[in-house]
Amino acid sequence: MQVDEKKGKKSTFIVIGIVAALLAIAAGAALIYGIGRSAENTRRNTLALAQDYVDGGEYQRALDLLDTLLIKNATDKEARTLRTKVLELMKESGKAASNAGAGKDSKDSELVSSALKEVSKAVENVAKVASQAKTAPAQDPAAAAKAEEERRKAAEAEKAKAEAAAAAAAAAAEKKAQEEAEAARKKAQEEELAKKSKELQDRLRLINDMIAQGRSALQKKDYGTAQQVFSDALSRIPEGENRFQSQKLAEVADAYYEGFTKDRDSDAGQQALKDAIRYARDSIKADPTQAMPHYTLGKINSDLKQWDNAVTELKEANRLDPKNYLYSFELGKAYFNARKFAEARQAFETTTALKSDFEPAWYNLGGTLRVLGKSDEALQAYRRAVALKPDYALAHREIGRILAQKGDHKGAVDAFTTALKYAPDDVASLRELGAVQSAMGNNAAAEQSFAKALLLNSQDPQTNYNMAIVKLSLNKAAEALQYARKAVEGAESNAVYQYTLGQALEANNDTDGAITAYIRAAVLDKKYIKPRINLGAIYLAGGFPDKALDYLLEAYGVDPKSFEVNNNLGSAYARKELWDKSIEHYEKALLVEPKNGIARINLARAYVGSGRLDKARDTYVELVKLEPNNWDALFELGKTYASLGDGTNAKQRLSDLVRRNPSYERRAEAEKILAGL
Repeated sequence: MQVDEKKGKKSTFIVIGIVAALLAIAAGAALIYGIGRSAENTRRNTLALAQDYVDGGEYQRALDLLDTLLIKNATDKEARTLRTKVLELMKESGKAASNAGAGKDSKDSELVSSALKEVSKAVENVAKVASQAKTAPAQDPAAAAKAEEERRKAAEAEKAKAEAAAAAAAAAAEKKAQEEAEAARKKAQEEELAKKSKELQDRLRLINDMIAQGRSALQKKDYGTAQQVFSDALSRIPEGENRFQSQKLAEVADAYYEGFTKDRDSDAGQQALKDAIRYARDSIKADPTQAMPHYTLGKINSDLKQWDNAVTELKEANRLDPKNYLYSFELGKAYFNARKFAEARQAFETTTALKSDFEPAWYNLGGTLRVLGKSDEALQAYRRAVALKPDYALAHREIGRILAQKGDHKGAVDAFTTALKYAPDDVASLRELGAVQSAMGNNAAAEQSFAKALLLNSQDPQTNYNMAIVKLSLNKAAEALQYARKAVEGAESNAVYQYTLGQALEANNDTDGAITAYIRAAVLDKKYIKPRINLGAIYLAGGFPDKALDYLLEAYGVDPKSFEVNNNLGSAYARKELWDKSIEHYEKALLVEPKNGIARINLARAYVGSGRLDKARDTYVELVKLEPNNWDALFELGKTYASLGDGTNAKQRLSDLVRRNPSYERRAEAEKILAGL
């Protein structure tokens, strides 16, 4: 907010929020345009990004971001609070920490097609709910509240259906990879089996069939039958067949692990996990050259978030079978979660070299490269992923985030739009699309994007905040206030949201409410200068320059090079007729923005107030060169010439003003001066 000292006008600078994943593979980030360049702004953006990943269920990414904040400042209450929330959500969900395996595969096109149809159907239903909301007749408050609740529940139900469909489709790529690995393993075993005697072949094939029967029982959660069949099968293995025995033990371990993943919370599922560990270790004892049991133990440790142990087991699996791309892929995920990003990159690059058409590897390689600060290479990796899989919504979203970070707004809009084509209910893509549209000045389009996002998640604080910003830009003050309040309700300790609430209250002429909100923002963030600037402007406009100075000097202590801080300090000192201090700060403001007309005319007026008319004249002349139609500057330049006794130039300037702008509000005063020349 800056002040034209003569007119007392204030213009509010709006902050536009935009999400940009900067720090994690499956943990994107929220970068808010326009908030500032300081480390504190980076912290605020990182918190927003972490919240974005929490909203998307990408908990490990959020945790990684929060850890970077807590390493810098262990007393950061916001980061600690959000980290506690993330840990609770991770515990409840029982999900693997990384979304690195997200993706679908062309072989499973029927599953993918079905899932996408469910997604589209869900979004159509959401749109129908929105249409009904717009066309519904007026109701009494109670009926309206009930209808709103029904619409909210309908939107949430459709969103849940879409998410379930998308999750089913996302598992297809890894499922195919596992099936390929299983087929290759069986083929190798059959080749080994073919070398044995007919009698031995028959015995070993019977054991294979029994293992398959036990696996089938586990899939049906028939643990008793599975245990009995596995025990019987393993007891039939002939003496001396250590390699075969190790292979079968590894298969049993893998079967129990699969049973655990489908039944994590039951006692039987937990016992299956213990059995998986036991049989995997027995397999290694029987034949230490087998890779599969190490792979199973690696996955188990990953599920338990024991990343160092997971790396150890997966490295061994990868060493024993270096051509299995699944092993290097899982190793890359474990390295990433162990925060060994350079090693993760190598593992994912190994995977892409072994299987160049495995799109999840390219996706995860892209995320790892971003953590390493190699955004251009990350962009190439994500583009390889979508080239293999055009409907890879998550990869399109990451492309949008990188392009937004690079300032390629059109490219970012195209990428987010494509992501939404395949995942229409992705709140993050909707929100970030809206932020980029707003940054481009297309606030009407941003308004629509945020509205769609809020239909899917009406309580999301960041989206409500973004919508409030856009509504302010569209001069919809009453609506902006509604969304600003929702943002604050969802995150009361967020200083930026409190500040935006203050802006909305001020736009609705609630000055007292605005002051309260700005003070809260300032208390929440000791280094946040914007609420202090606005408080200074409000008190200055209200005729309290001393109170204004209190807040403006606090802001100056944080950022002495801020244009707005110095311009407003210049105005505050001018009100107190402390001209030297006023001139000092106006000059500092112009060092930052040399072509700013408001600061320059304020500086000229301060020179007049201090009696330095020659400096005032020169300043007005420079301003008129920059802004030939600045009528106030032209009028005051003429007055200054007259005060300096330069009647010729005074007459020229004032006559020019009257001729070019005959309706100028101070024309009478100009003509009076002309008459006296």
